[in-house]
Formats: sequence, structure tokens, C-alpha cells
Amino acid sequence: MKARSLRRDLALGLGAGLTVLWIVAMLGAALIVREELDEVYDSLMEETSDRLLPFMAGPETPALPPRAEALLTWALHGAVGVRYSDDADPADFPANPPEGFSTAGDQRHFVRSLDGMTLDIASPLQERREALQGVMTALILPALALLPVCLLGIVWFTNRRLRPVAALSAEVAGRSPGDLRALTTPALPAELAPVRDEMNRLMADLAETLEAEKAFSANAAHELRTPIAATLAHVQLLRDASDGPLRARAEKAEAELKRVARLAEKLLQLARAEHATSIAPLADVAPILRLVAADFGLTADVPDAPVSLRIDADAFAILARNLIENAVTHGTETTVRLDADGTLRIANDCATIPPEKLAHLTRRFERSGARTAGSGLGLAIAAAIAENADMTLRLHSPREGSNQGFEAVMLSGPTDVGKPSRLNAVLI
Repeated sequence: MKARSLRRDLALGLGAGLTVLWIVAMLGAALIVREELDEVYDSLMEETSDRLLPFMAGPETPALPPRAEALLTWALHGAVGVRYSDDADPADFPANPPEGFSTAGDQRHFVRSLDGMTLDIASPLQERREALQGVMTALILPALALLPVCLLGIVWFTNRRLRPVAALSAEVAGRSPGDLRALTTPALPAELAPVRDEMNRLMADLAETLEAEKAFSANAAHELRTPIAATLAHVQLLRDASDGPLRARAEKAEAELKRVARLAEKLLQLARAEHATSIAPLADVAPILRLVAADFGLTADVPDAPVSLRIDADAFAILARNLIENAVTHGTETTVRLDADGTLRIANDCATIPPEKLAHLTRRFERSGARTAGSGLGLAIAAAIAENADMTLRLHSPREGSNQGFEAVMLSGPTDVGKPSRLNAVLI
């Protein structure tokens, strides 16, 4: 499920809230303006009646000049009948209108009597609607023009206020798995500062736990060296002084002790590998690879020019040694190549390894073949060094250019985990 965007939700929520409030405000303004217009028109009708009725109740009622637009019309009921204004429509006036204000059809009426005469003043409701429409248009059009500006302002303000969140996320994403230093994102708001502080506390506890684990592994492996070496010396003396079945048993004990000694050495290397980091000076790894390959009787194919990688020289030597040892132990025709861009390729000829086994080879004590071959830690050590040095270890089977074999490829930078390669690669 795709994670929701806080920035988008805030922008949409504030924008929708502003729009709803604007609509409610416009509706409220329309009701208020309509009520005020009704009061103005009704007051005009009442004032007109107060002034016109005494004038018409006199002995003579002169004719009034016609107007271009009739906002008010009237009907005068007297002893001699009904008289209408020149621009009045008799159909708009009821025969017996009630006193005061009333509404009939599309007309608003105000009726007042004086000295036996009744004056009925009518005002078209259409005029009021047109006036309301004009006022609301004058209010809405500028508001409509400002609404997009307000929405853009909300988006800008939201993005600006959420920059500390993006900065904190970028700092966390930029950390390598082994980098447990405290986060130092500055200018965090009060709501995010506790999150950063709790993450720092968690990473400090995790670093302490990992340090204790690494120290235990290193100390245990180191302390095992002396008793293993002493026991091995006694077994070798026993082997030289014996013959027959006892000598055979001594030789088996010697082989197992040597295997335990190698395992202790691998545990020391694993503890060292977990301390590897990308915060290291550049080192020319070409001569290191030549020396390590020569220890196994191999010639490394390396460029003549220096190949510099940001990795500790000892850590690279441990990585290369374990990859080469793994290839020599589990196959034949081992080749070692270092490209100018820092890509290390170590391949051997062996039976094809199934993808389900290939994916687990970097686990500790995982073996693809016989349980007695190797310690099961070589690829785990190489993977730990590569990961902590911001590099990428890929395992392929079959090897490149063949239908069988095994190949380990170390890239000089991290890649997107889960991106398949053309050789059934497994990203570590």
C-alpha cells in the first residue's frame, strides 16, 4: 500500500477547508445582502407612501410624469374608483389588498389608507433579485480571483513548513546501515524534535548492543587462539609418537583442530568486517589484490593505473581473501579481475548453484556444498565489509559467459536492492 503524503494531505485539507469556508461565507453574505436590500426597498416603499398619499388625497390630483424605468408603481383606491400610475399593470394589483406589507405574485406591496383613500405601492421582486445579483457579482468575482492565489499560498507555506521533515528524512536515508551516529538535523519544530531525539537514543542503544556483540566475538575468537594452538601442538607430538590406529586418530584430531583454528580466525575477521565503514580514505586496492591472489597461487588481472576505493586497506584485503578462498575451496579455474572503475570479479568453475541456495549464501555458516568444506563465514564476511563500506556484493550462478560456475562481483557503490541482473543476481 502506497504511503500517504503528509504534504499533499495538508495542502488538500487546508485548500478544501478554505474553499468550503469561502462558499459558506458567500452564502452568508448573500443572505445578509438580500435582507438588507429588502429593508431598503421596503423602507423606500413606506417613505414613498407617506409622501405620496397626502398629496393624492388633496382636492386635485395632478398627473405625474412617466419614468423610463418603473422601480415603484401604485394604485389609488378612492370614492371615484381606482387610479393607476402610468407605468402600472392593473393585473399586478389585487382588488382588496391588506394593510401593510404583503407579497402577491412577483410583486411586493405596501398598502396605507388616509381619508377614505387607499394607496397600494408595488415593487417588482425582479428588481431586488437583479440588485442582489449585482452586489454578489461584485463580491464573488474578486474572491474567485484571489482563491487560486490563496491555494497556491497554502501549498507554498505547507512545503516551506515541512522542509524540516524532508531534511530529517534525507539525513536518515543518507546513512549507511552501520552508521549509528546521532542525527543532527537543525531547526526541527517542536513536534519533530522528540522523534529525532528518540531515534538518537534508539541508535545509541543499538550501537552499544552491537559493540558488545562485536567485542564478545572478537574476544572469544582471540582467547581461543592460545588453547587451540597449544592443543594442536600436543596432538602433533602425539601423532609423531604414535603409529597405527592411534596415529590415524591423532591425524583426525589435528585436522579438526586446524579447522577450529580457521573458524576462530574467521570469527575475528567477521568482527573486523562489522567495523568496516565508508568513512575511510581512498586506498589503491590493485597491489593489495595482487598480493592476496598470489597467496593462493593466482595472478590477478588488474589495471596498470591505480584503482582507488574509499575503503580501509585491511578490510579490502579481508574481503578479497575470503572471496578468493571461497572460489578456490568450492571450484576450479579461479579467475580474479579488477576493473578500472573498482569492480572486483572473482569466478570459478563449478556446478550451477540453484537460485534459492544462491540467495542464502551470505548468511553465516551457510554452505552450498559439503558441510566440511569451508567455514560458512567467508561470503558473510565479504558481504558485511561491502555493506558497511557502501559497496554492493552480487552473486551469480552460472558465471558470466558460461552455463555453469559461480561468480562474485563487488561494485564500488550501492545499488537499488531488488533490481535483478542478467545473471540471476542476488543483491547483498
